Amino acid sequence: MLRHLIHAGIRKPFANYSHAVEVQAGARLLFCSGQLGISASDRIPEGVEEQSALCLEAIGLCLAEAGMGFRDLVRINAYVTDRACMAPYMAVRDRYVALPAPASTLMIVSGFTRPEFKVEFEALAAK
Repeated sequence: MLRHLIHAGIRKPFANYSHAVEVQAGARLLFCSGQLGISASDRIPEGVEEQSALCLEAIGLCLAEAGMGFRDLVRINAYVTDRACMAPYMAVRDRYVALPAPASTLMIVSGFTRPEFKVEFEALAAK
């Protein structure tokens, strides 16, 4: 249902992501809103790794609710507040995201709705 593309004419990906992912006609799509590093009980951990894990756990719950899993991810958009957040974010992402990896974008942003937040994930899945 998903075809992951790594084109030889484009520089090899810097991390675990595909240059593009093709979704075949007839697939169900799931668009996950941006998820922040906050628990259901409103706890916001200090570290990027813990916040990233909470974001991806939330994405996982959304996927499960739709009868999908991380293998069904087509695209991840991630936002971090500092370059120092990139390595911890990627380490956590790589624990959750199945291979072949989805298409992915990472942006460094000036901040989120509350200063405690360091990372946010949004995702698109298809099955």
